[in-house]
Amino acid sequence: MPTREPARPAGRPHGPGQAPARIPARRSVGDVLGGLGALTVLVAIVGGVPYALLTFAGPPLSPELLDLDLLTSRVGPSTIMAVLVLFVWLAWLQFFSCVVVEVYAGVRKVGMPARVPLSGGSQALANKLVSAVLVLFTAGAMIVPIAKLATPPPTAPAMTTVAYSAPIVEQPVDTQQHEQRTKKVYVVQPPHGRHHESLWEIAEKCLGDGRRYPEIYQLNQHKEQPDGTRLRMADLIRPGWVLDMPEDARHAHVVPVNQARAQTLKQHPAGSHGGHRQVADEVRQISSVKQGPAHARQDTQGTRAEAAAESSAVDLVDYLGVASLAAAGLLIVLARRRREQLWRRVFGRRIVRPRDDAAKAEVALRLGADAPGTRILDIGLRLLGAELATQGRTPPTVYAAHLSPRNLDLWIHPPDGDAPEPWLAQDGGQVWRLAAHEGRLLEEQPGGAPYPGLVSIGADESGRVLIDLEAAQGLINIRGPQTTAALAALAVELATNRWSDRMRITLVGFGDELTAIAPDRIRAVGSLAEVLPELEATAAPRQEVLTGRITGRPRDAHYLLSAVAPTHEEARRLALLARKDTAGYVVTGDVPHATWTLEITEDGKAKIAELGFEVTAQLLPRRHYQALIDLFRTAEQLDGEALPEAEPLEELAPPAVEVRMLGPIEILGRDPLEEGRMALATELLVYLATHPGGVHPVVLGGVLWPRGVQPTVRDATIARVVDWMGHEHLRADEAGRLRLGPAVRTDWALFRELVRRSHGDPTARTVLLDKALGLVRGPLLTGRPPGRYAWLAGDELEYDVAAEVADAAHRLCEIRLAHGEPDAAVAAVRAALLLATDDEGLWRDLLRATHATEDVVRLRTVVEGLTRRASSHPYGGGMAPETEALIDELLPSWRIHIVRESSA
Repeated sequence: MPTREPARPAGRPHGPGQAPARIPARRSVGDVLGGLGALTVLVAIVGGVPYALLTFAGPPLSPELLDLDLLTSRVGPSTIMAVLVLFVWLAWLQFFSCVVVEVYAGVRKVGMPARVPLSGGSQALANKLVSAVLVLFTAGAMIVPIAKLATPPPTAPAMTTVAYSAPIVEQPVDTQQHEQRTKKVYVVQPPHGRHHESLWEIAEKCLGDGRRYPEIYQLNQHKEQPDGTRLRMADLIRPGWVLDMPEDARHAHVVPVNQARAQTLKQHPAGSHGGHRQVADEVRQISSVKQGPAHARQDTQGTRAEAAAESSAVDLVDYLGVASLAAAGLLIVLARRRREQLWRRVFGRRIVRPRDDAAKAEVALRLGADAPGTRILDIGLRLLGAELATQGRTPPTVYAAHLSPRNLDLWIHPPDGDAPEPWLAQDGGQVWRLAAHEGRLLEEQPGGAPYPGLVSIGADESGRVLIDLEAAQGLINIRGPQTTAALAALAVELATNRWSDRMRITLVGFGDELTAIAPDRIRAVGSLAEVLPELEATAAPRQEVLTGRITGRPRDAHYLLSAVAPTHEEARRLALLARKDTAGYVVTGDVPHATWTLEITEDGKAKIAELGFEVTAQLLPRRHYQALIDLFRTAEQLDGEALPEAEPLEELAPPAVEVRMLGPIEILGRDPLEEGRMALATELLVYLATHPGGVHPVVLGGVLWPRGVQPTVRDATIARVVDWMGHEHLRADEAGRLRLGPAVRTDWALFRELVRRSHGDPTARTVLLDKALGLVRGPLLTGRPPGRYAWLAGDELEYDVAAEVADAAHRLCEIRLAHGEPDAAVAAVRAALLLATDDEGLWRDLLRATHATEDVVRLRTVVEGLTRRASSHPYGGGMAPETEALIDELLPSWRIHIVRESSA
């Protein structure tokens, strides 16, 4: 492939060492005429408007508006006219305030003007007029038009000039000596709400093009900051850091070249760019209103669209819910972490539950997860590899895949019409297809994973499109304003998918927090220079690796995702490496040696021209990325939370309507609705029953239809359930909240009441606990339809039920053992295990109770069952060390028996 000089980012000077273009200090005839015209308009508005109002309309508050009977008397034409006059006066006052702010910013040279509340259009007009007037009185003075900042940055010009309120005075002739004595720096600003500054945003504001952020990164990499830390990741900068800037930077401070960063921060504290932040906020508001939902979906990893996405309330479901394969993988990893939390749960506490955006993220994952599709990809690919290994064939190159509800298609090269069963060759052997109904019948496969580099880039109307990062056999160049969001989505799916075994993912310049999700697979570094030597030393030929994967001699799959643009030399070395190595390399920036170019467009499309793909991109913007990180950090907390107190019940008599949740879902006391309506009605009752304080219909609509619903549909559904239940059992209170009547009760409420009463009645404690555990019939809400009850992820119910059922069984087990009743103790624990299956404390109780029966065969049966369960658990992880230690104490020979059975 021929090499070519990489194109320079927009806004960068052409020649090395060439000084940035400067604006001449003289005014043109056009400037003078424009300034005179602007001055005329300003005088007319600032002075002429109030004069005309006073002359023809009167003062702001006319006698009609001061009349105390105004609110009770009829409104006449004179009153309406008085109100209109008042509005005109208020509009003039707002514009006059904007003019004062703009003049102050320009004359005092404070940088960007302050933001006048509720005056976007007025301040934009004042900004332009004052800018033109100041040209008459300052050399080269200019002001940034606020409205203009809402448009995307230019991409073509070699030098982009963005001016601001403070006058720019032409530098002395001895520019070279001046530049040697000073440098430009930028102080990273404190967060504004949820928004944190990023290198992209700083580059966009100070250099005119966000794509120039690598220049700032390279200038500051590994330099010590005032807080003692150093810049290692391009997406991890902190407020108060002092960043060296390119010489053509604007909105920056000029300081002595050798000045310490701490001294610079003292002179220019974080927050001194407040005007810039206010203008940026206005830009985001304008962008949100003007650009609409499509613009709001742009990358939030440092672009202006981050705040647009947040301010327009794009729900996490819109991103995480559609990343169906990644969602399925994330839920498996999350469940594994939760299982480890349960290993260490202590009596009287529940595991920590997610809140806020973290809880919403889990709701989105539960809604969107495509577990069946993930299973077909996993089992189907492993079966394909096993069949090819049996035939002594090398797996073909799969450069892409398409997963739909009907089929899994692999696009292979070169075409091969001999697809192993149950795969079928299509389109002359260019496509190998596995029908979904065939895939669902396949059993788990022990074979290796032949294509671990398959990863989603997005979706089309019929399904998900995946590419194999290894199939490019060269660099994949990713471009566009949302590259980091796209890279983060790739990283998350690669790190959690089921169709790969041994994998290493290296993230360059981003994603340090993603190690919280998959520390065994992900590492993050600050630069390509840190990993290139290792990559070059461990490269392996493609055919050798592919054959090893299906014959039981696999090598680790390795994928590099870089948000840092490589230098020309790094790009050359990566290109050479990618051609001979079986790995995947996805690199941002202008890479001349790329085999494929993955372009993420402004409207959220992912395009690969070389493959002819254009799909809706799979992205993970900053808010959603952070929500995932928070979710997994919650799952790392082992201390747990205190269980809430149960609300007492007045009586235990059978209710008129009972909602049964501790096992299969049942509604007793009402005839079932017709099929198709019962599931939704039941979920509505379950939610109301577990939220006795009442739920407003709008909130209930968001719970039952998290992707949105028409109010008419919501209200009709609620009305139907009210008719089914009867107004005495379901009604709205004075505040409009829906509540269940006192004659409706859940088995969960009864369980808690029985346990609560057992605390205060030692004589009846055993009977009450035994009766409570008798209510448990299986896992919580067994039989709930797929895609429903996702709200449980953000609710206390799952966490409370599992913990309290296990605690009740633990207490009853101890009482039974103390009374010399080991069989009854075993029965109590097994009842709780129907629901709290993953609570390792219950399994230890079962081991102790079984050991107390003095039946060694029975104990060995429990140990063997527990061992098999731990080794084949869908979430993996084995068993807790405390459980193994207890087994060693109670049955020292258990490992020998396990080895004998496995050998047999």
